[in-house]
Amino acid sequence: MLQPSLQKNDKKANLLIIAVSVIVFLAVTALGRFTLAVQLPFDKHVFALINAIINSCVTVLLIAGLVSIKQRKYMLHKNIMLAAMALSVLFLVSYICHHLFTNPTKYGDVNHDMQIDAAEKAALGVKYYLYYIMLFTHIILAGIILPFILYSAYRALTGEYAKHKKLVRYTFPLWLYVAITGVLIYVMIEQYY
Repeated sequence: MLQPSLQKNDKKANLLIIAVSVIVFLAVTALGRFTLAVQLPFDKHVFALINAIINSCVTVLLIAGLVSIKQRKYMLHKNIMLAAMALSVLFLVSYICHHLFTNPTKYGDVNHDMQIDAAEKAALGVKYYLYYIMLFTHIILAGIILPFILYSAYRALTGEYAKHKKLVRYTFPLWLYVAITGVLIYVMIEQYY
C-alpha cells in the first residue's frame, strides 16, 4: 500500500467536499438555464464533441484504474485515478461552455422547432424511449456522483484504504455508467445539432 498523501482531517474534508459538490451542482443547474448570444469563430457544438472525447478517456481510465488496482499496482492506480479526476474537471468546464453558448437540442427534432411531433417520434421508435431513459438516469447520477468521487479520493489519499474500498464499490460503477452514457447520449443526439 502507498503512504498517505494527505493528513486526515474529516471535518475540513467534509466541509470542502460538500461545498464543492453543492457549488458545482448549483452552477451547472443555474448556468444550464442561460444561453449567451456570443458569436464564436468555431462551431459551438465542438464543446459537446470535447465532452464525448473526455468521457471516453475517463471511461478508459476508470477501467485501467480497476485493472491496475487488481494487479496491486498502487502508484499506477493512484495516477490513473487522479488523471480521471483532472479530466472530469476539464469536462465540467467544457460542459458549462457548451450549455452557455448553445440553445437546447431535443433528441429527434429533425426540423429544429424544439418540439417532437408524432412523425418525428414515430421515426425514432423505441430509440426515443431508450434515449430519454438513458438521459434521465445519466443526469440524476451525474448530479449525485461528485461527492462520492471526492470522498473516495479523500479516503485513498489519507490512507484509509478499507473505507476507500467500501465506498468505491458504489462510486466506480456509477462513475463508469455516467461516463459511458455521456458518450452514448452524444452519439445519439449529435445529428440533431
